[in-house]
Amino acid sequence: MKGRLTEISDLPSLRKDILLTLYELLFKHFGPQNWWPAETPFEMIVGAILTQCTSWSNVEKAIDRLKSAGKLSLEALLETDYEEIEELIKPSGYFRQKAVKLKNFVNYIAVEWDGDLEAFLDQELETLRKALLNINGIGPETADSIILYAANKPIFVVDRYTYRCVYRHGWFDGPFHYGRLQSFFMETLEASVSLYQEYHALFVQLGKYYCRTKPRCLECPVGKFIKPRRTL
Repeated sequence: MKGRLTEISDLPSLRKDILLTLYELLFKHFGPQNWWPAETPFEMIVGAILTQCTSWSNVEKAIDRLKSAGKLSLEALLETDYEEIEELIKPSGYFRQKAVKLKNFVNYIAVEWDGDLEAFLDQELETLRKALLNINGIGPETADSIILYAANKPIFVVDRYTYRCVYRHGWFDGPFHYGRLQSFFMETLEASVSLYQEYHALFVQLGKYYCRTKPRCLECPVGKFIKPRRTL
């Protein structure tokens, strides 16, 4: 059945052992990632929006331009017109769409929360997630990144890198499904903010350097754990 976890994943204790061993291997290989790379919750949120469909190196360039222009704050972006934001974030790609998304977010906080980002992030997890998903331009991955890294609440962020690894190793069947893949981790691992933050960052590193579209399995730290059974 599409989207169903394989037999190995149907055994909760075995699944937990696998996921914790996988984490330990990745942590040993890559070391602590200390994500998210941001000085403030607002900077983190801007980064989460800008990183959609682009590499983090491009996001860093855009954020540096915002900082240099004195625009990396909720108040500053509220007062900045779309054209100027577009120019500043151009290195991140899709700059017109992303300028709209940034404006949507800051306008929402200004109107609905009187500009109080801290109070907005302090909501209960499910309430916060629902509010984020109701903002045009914020999808599940972006919302969960904000919840985990800006609000410091325990929700597991999954992406294509995560899927690539668990699918190739036979732990997950069927096409990418965000909610089902997220449940695969959250129903097994303890609800730990620090664990979730580090694990997601390690998956990103794994996807960038080893579990690529054309995988480097022989060199991969996870390849030594269980040999991949599938290709994408």
